[in-house]
Amino acid sequence: MKNNQLLQLLIDDELNNQSLFCYKLSSELLSQKISLFTVVFERIKLLLEDLEIKNINTYVKTFWYFWFPLALDLAQKKEAKSNSLIVGILGGQGTGKTTLTKILAHIWQCLGLNSIELSLDDLYKTYQERQDLLKVDSRLIWRGPPGTHDVSLGLDILDRFQKQTYPILIPRFDKSLYNGMGDRVAFEKVGQGDIIILEGWFVGMQPVSETAFINPPYPIISEEDKQFAFDNNKRLKKYLSLWEKLDYFMILKPKDYRYSLKWRKEAEHKMIKQGKTGMSDMEIEQFVHYFWKALHPEIYLPPLLNNSQYTDLIININTHHSIESVKHFH
Repeated sequence: MKNNQLLQLLIDDELNNQSLFCYKLSSELLSQKISLFTVVFERIKLLLEDLEIKNINTYVKTFWYFWFPLALDLAQKKEAKSNSLIVGILGGQGTGKTTLTKILAHIWQCLGLNSIELSLDDLYKTYQERQDLLKVDSRLIWRGPPGTHDVSLGLDILDRFQKQTYPILIPRFDKSLYNGMGDRVAFEKVGQGDIIILEGWFVGMQPVSETAFINPPYPIISEEDKQFAFDNNKRLKKYLSLWEKLDYFMILKPKDYRYSLKWRKEAEHKMIKQGKTGMSDMEIEQFVHYFWKALHPEIYLPPLLNNSQYTDLIININTHHSIESVKHFH
């Protein structure tokens, strides 16, 4: 189907239907989508091919109703600011965080806006720093929980973007080093950043009341588990200054948080079939449960999902990794 025919179908569909996963409907956004469709959609098709997404047609409505208007709306928010717009994305493995980040970046490029991605992973302390941390707290066996990141470095980077102090050095992290323990490998020098994306599995999470750990959800069972959860809650306070830098905050929320365990198993099984090294099912469960014990979704997500003053957008993800519905507050 030619682009002009596809565009007309999408226009007719929008005028006659309201998709559950539509970001926003407005005559202004529709006009922008129509004028920019051809150039932007061609770029996105090439990107989806690079991401090895074969059935591109299944993503056409997701592009039209969600990716495209979200990118345009955030671009408008950026135009209203004199410095960088900082967007926070909370999402675990399998929620489409990487795909969304790449697609937004490509659309913004078509609009003449430069975006920079900063992952919580990039802010990990160095291998040696984490080895020293392990001597202080032997429970921090995996990188990832609060306390394993260089929050001051993250703050300095976001401050520099806000003050437009270019160039800026962005740390990059290689997870494969030291038998999977990972280490910081280099700093990437970047110039102007119109829109900065800060993404990670607990971006934006807030400390909760101590009462949350009286009868916590599985797998926080033993007194040691409860103490670990309690200590991570305290460590989370150090990240609040980082979250305060966010101008816009969205959550990629699986319909059931336990999907993350299923998705991790599927990913590991796929790697093993390809002849790569992968974890056994028991190792995967231990790994995923470790992070649930650190910051359990049932404890930390509800306060964010019900806080319209803090959260701007909630994207509900089904078991097939697809967007099921969207809720926006602003």
